[in-house]
Amino acid sequence: MVTKENMVTEESKQLRDYELVVIINPEVADEGVDSIVDNISRLITQKSGTVDELDRWGKRKLAYPIKHFLEGNYVLVRCKMNPASGKGLEASLRISEEVLRHLLVRLDS
Repeated sequence: MVTKENMVTEESKQLRDYELVVIINPEVADEGVDSIVDNISRLITQKSGTVDELDRWGKRKLAYPIKHFLEGNYVLVRCKMNPASGKGLEASLRISEEVLRHLLVRLDS
């Protein structure tokens, strides 16, 4: 018999740890960066994931020019989500004009 408690534990077993690093266009204002970070958090939580840690590194110089920019706003997000949700998150980040680059990495426990 499958109960609600069993379903919750089965879902939590499927959740995996991820780190997401996002480089945001340096011309975006601080309020815009906050909005982008909130949208990323919302995308993760809508798919029954959790955001464990959000770390804004601020503006940093890029190793090489990306879309003619020499610096970008870095944000690190540590989260838990289903592996299938990662593809949707990456697709959303890929089409965002404010996001210069992103890297989603699964952490092994």
